[in-house]
Amino acid sequence: MQRITTHDELREIIGTPIPRVAAKVRRALHDLDRDWLAASPFCLVATSDSDGNLDVSPKGDPPGFTLVLDPTTIAIPERSGNRRADGFHNIVDNPHVGLIYMIPGRGDTLRINGRACLVRDDDLFDRMVVHRHRPEMALLVEIEEVFYHCSKAFLRSRLWEPASWSPSDAPSRPVIAKTIEQPQASMAALEEYYGPAYAAKLYE
Repeated sequence: MQRITTHDELREIIGTPIPRVAAKVRRALHDLDRDWLAASPFCLVATSDSDGNLDVSPKGDPPGFTLVLDPTTIAIPERSGNRRADGFHNIVDNPHVGLIYMIPGRGDTLRINGRACLVRDDDLFDRMVVHRHRPEMALLVEIEEVFYHCSKAFLRSRLWEPASWSPSDAPSRPVIAKTIEQPQASMAALEEYYGPAYAAKLYE
């Protein structure tokens, strides 16, 4: 296997971006970016600890869950989860974050890079209440770069095409939990836990 170890080698293979692409990075949100955030129910948050170990975490809520505080600042509420908080521990040590915002059915994505911090119990949390759940913490991001990414990956993967979906091709969540995480648990208990009751407890 021949490794690529220099920027020149990389450019020899992938080429140089056209000026329009190279110059598309902006430093603040445009009104169209605000519209995108208002319509997006899902994003991926990439973080790294001080040693360079990476984490990517999904964040989702009703569309518009990300608050725009000003043209260079956004806030993302934290909901109840598994309490590992790998990405948040990373941010304590290293504030650099990368976010990708998606809209179901759209191939293009909004990308935001910046510096983040964790904030607690602020008045802005009153604007983040969903199903009576008021978050106790939020991710505050100071934007350094914002731009749109093309839809080629989504078109190639056919991600939003229902005809291409085969959810049963991979093991079910209860099977994964039983095999890898909780071998002592009964399959019946795991199927009940990950059944309809799981969605009912999202905001508890």
